[in-house]
Amino acid sequence: MSKEPNARLADLFALTGWSKGELARLVNRRGAAMGQQQLSTDTSRVRRWIEQGEIPRDPVPRLLAAVFTERLGRVVTTEDLGLERHRRTRSGTTPSAEPWESDRTAAVLTEFTGMDLMLNRRGFVGASAALTAGAVIADNLYDWLSGPDVAYAAERPGPRKVIAQGGANPVVNVYEPGPVGADEVAALELSVEVFRAWDASRGGGLQRKAVVGQLNEVGGLLTHELNPGVKQRLWTVAANLSVLAGWMSHDVGLEPTAQRYFVIAAQAAREAGDRPRAGEAVSRAARQMLHLGRADDALELMQLAQASSGDRALPQTRAMLRTIEAWAQASLGRSEATRRVLGEAEKLFVQPADDPAPSWMLLFDEAELHGMQALVYRTLAEHDPGAAKLAELHARRAIEKRAMSGRERSALMDRITLASVYWISGEPDEAQVQAKMALAAINQTSSMRTWDRLREMYRLSAKYQGVPAVAELRDEIHSVMPPKPRTI
Repeated sequence: MSKEPNARLADLFALTGWSKGELARLVNRRGAAMGQQQLSTDTSRVRRWIEQGEIPRDPVPRLLAAVFTERLGRVVTTEDLGLERHRRTRSGTTPSAEPWESDRTAAVLTEFTGMDLMLNRRGFVGASAALTAGAVIADNLYDWLSGPDVAYAAERPGPRKVIAQGGANPVVNVYEPGPVGADEVAALELSVEVFRAWDASRGGGLQRKAVVGQLNEVGGLLTHELNPGVKQRLWTVAANLSVLAGWMSHDVGLEPTAQRYFVIAAQAAREAGDRPRAGEAVSRAARQMLHLGRADDALELMQLAQASSGDRALPQTRAMLRTIEAWAQASLGRSEATRRVLGEAEKLFVQPADDPAPSWMLLFDEAELHGMQALVYRTLAEHDPGAAKLAELHARRAIEKRAMSGRERSALMDRITLASVYWISGEPDEAQVQAKMALAAINQTSSMRTWDRLREMYRLSAKYQGVPAVAELRDEIHSVMPPKPRTI
């Protein structure tokens, strides 16, 4: 017993509106449904958990995670509740930003994905949590990601009990994997490519649950003793799936969930000994911050992304990271810094690489480089009108190069960028052409992020709403625009 209040549990308990007696009854009821008839949680025990930091014995922490998850409509893990015995709760620290010890990564991954699947099945949206500041994530992850690579001579502990979702309630189950060898890992690696191609084409809405489910299975495998080479490849699969789960969550507006997946992805990549992959995962969290208008947080994360990538990152990987940094600089209106960093990206992109690009970098091709340059210059154009022509040039090149690529969502983003550039540069006729083309294609994706970009374009068109044709277009956009998600 720590004798110190559990600030995490207290904060989340306050959000539920429950009394201590209600929470005790819910735990007992959930335990009984799982066959744990011996539980006799009462008000005094709940008080000790909250006020004295007492950590109940298994399975109570997992029962608490389940009932809090259902009540709050977002994933709540035992870590979030401050109920892990391996580390004392630190008051005031945001749990989603903290790195856990290496032997906890697979267990936390499995728990988080299991809770996410439970929420997904019940239709919750998870908008009640707050995003962690970029500086908090960077500070907590920097030393851990910069440490020595994981050695695979020593194996992880054996089977763990995890929560598996079955029927209406989570049940305790011991995950027993079948044989896992090179062929099984190769099949998992292929599934990543299938999910990645779907995401690039149609957005994350329709496949997110499948990706999270696959990641949950991989997390279960990683809690067991495996051949070192197999385990390393599985960690890479886990990192790739975590990035996809995060990106798809971001794509449909589940922002806190997305951020947690990006942190898990960075840690899984570190377990695989792949520093560049860890850096790219952190850069996804930075892109998320930029999409949400938090450029300062994005810059903090990009410093971590570039530091954690290390010297092993290919020139093209470093080029990709520079484009995101440039987007952050442009968002802050820093014209000179934006142009300098984009210039570095262009030079790095054409440098020869000693090794082939990993699969997760294959989407950053010439079309994507132009698309990012267009977005950066379009962002800068609101502060520096001279950037508009460069944005137009790169947007048109991106659209041309994406033709027949199967990346409909990316091409649609480029089209919205181009329309925005024309509103900024005072060419409403051209803007209307591009806006109508974007509007005609947008329902083919399941991407809320695309609607957010269209909403920004709609904002830029307001200065021309006195033009009848523009007013008509704005009415059409407004009539089909989904409600804006609650601000995080």
